[in-house]
Amino acid sequence: MARRNHSMRDALLASSVLLVSGPAFAADVTPERLLNPDKEPQNWLMNHRTYDGQRFSPLARINRDNVKNLKLAYAVPLGGGAGNEYSVATPLAEDGFLYVTDSWGVLYKIDGTSGNVGRIVWRMDPKQERQQRNRGAALWGNLVITGAGIAPRIVATNKETGKVVWEASFPDTPDVTFTSAALPIRDKIIIGAANGDQGVRDWIGALDAATGKLVWRKFTVPAPGEPGSETWKGNTNAWQTGGGAVWVTGTYDPDTNQTIWGTGNPVPMFDPFHRPGDNLYTNSAISWDPDTGKMNWYFQFTPGDMWDYDDTHSARNGFLYTYERSNGQPVLAKPYMEANWTKGIDQKTGKPLDYDPTKDIQTYAGVGNLTPGEPLKKVCPSPSGGNNYWPSSYSPNTKLLYIPAVTACVSVAIDREKHNKERGWNGGLSRTDERYESNLTAIDPTTGEIKKNVHLRYPNYSGTLATAGGPRPIGRHGCRLRRHLA
Repeated sequence: MARRNHSMRDALLASSVLLVSGPAFAADVTPERLLNPDKEPQNWLMNHRTYDGQRFSPLARINRDNVKNLKLAYAVPLGGGAGNEYSVATPLAEDGFLYVTDSWGVLYKIDGTSGNVGRIVWRMDPKQERQQRNRGAALWGNLVITGAGIAPRIVATNKETGKVVWEASFPDTPDVTFTSAALPIRDKIIIGAANGDQGVRDWIGALDAATGKLVWRKFTVPAPGEPGSETWKGNTNAWQTGGGAVWVTGTYDPDTNQTIWGTGNPVPMFDPFHRPGDNLYTNSAISWDPDTGKMNWYFQFTPGDMWDYDDTHSARNGFLYTYERSNGQPVLAKPYMEANWTKGIDQKTGKPLDYDPTKDIQTYAGVGNLTPGEPLKKVCPSPSGGNNYWPSSYSPNTKLLYIPAVTACVSVAIDREKHNKERGWNGGLSRTDERYESNLTAIDPTTGEIKKNVHLRYPNYSGTLATAGGPRPIGRHGCRLRRHLA
């Protein structure tokens, strides 16, 4: 996965517009509250605000007319343990209090009820050995749930006192990390294991919310004899280090009781010869039963991926996919940006038009650099995307999806020596002489029609937020906030 760092202040700047005054002690975060977020529109109680992942705020106080008057209300310094710190977390907001993590896994509770100053109420430090991406917290009952590492842990903190209530560790998979925010579903906490790019076999699991006890766990790369294992061919035992990271928080459909999460690339990311086959269940959207961990269905976007095209908020391979929630059957797949790695997507199957099920190594549109030493060809999008972990948002008012995406193309060279811990697990090298720039695209998810596109002359690594007031604000480097596609 390609990664980018952000200012520690970006998260607080973006979240401060959602705060209102509230009581000093908040009520427990119950399943009923999470199922009915519109009853308390001032709050943002889970990573996407709503289970459907729309990232839409029903607040309308900020609108097209006054958005230009936004200015910094306050800033709270976080971190301080080293240089080049960053934040990729979505802050949670409850009755004027913020819960946010930094790159050391430190969890902060910040009192913003005054509206003009932020006061750190407490901080929970998990004593993490080094910096790591941490995309935020989850609220359940009176607990704040966060991931920590480098020894992988899930930590539950009392939201009033800042004291640790329970901690779950996973010594049998010591190399995974927890970079995505957890997802509370009734009495369970759904978590995704990441760090696949370092030669790790990743998984998704559920913890008992009250105790942290592991209820179920399912690996995203099957072992020999399990369904899907036939898609890991060759004699390298690549499934043992096959990736399939679960690193972007999923969604939940209460009507059908399924939780849907995307998975990351196979490993080594750039060399398919080390892992011939389609490499299930990498680069996939997967529906799970949150009670048992049973897989309901899956859809793989890029079989045998060789460009690090993880499944993110809007697929990183440059195409927007819409599919039936009941069975994962594709409804449409349309490009939202330049994508030359395939000649197109079959609208019935959702597979690339040049996908050949008889091949162990896919060639697609012929831009893969499959032979070391040959002249390099450019592939679009880059491994950064397209869209990446920075989230898209959907407005039920406009019926449009707003996708932030990086636009550079790259060349990828295979390196057959990068298949181990000592040399790294990339299996090659991605490079470009192009300037990284961005698009912000408004697209109709029912037709795939692009309604508007704004090109940004800088690389944007921030998500979008759709609001009832109309603006679609996104962050940008230098701690600025801009609005587009209003």
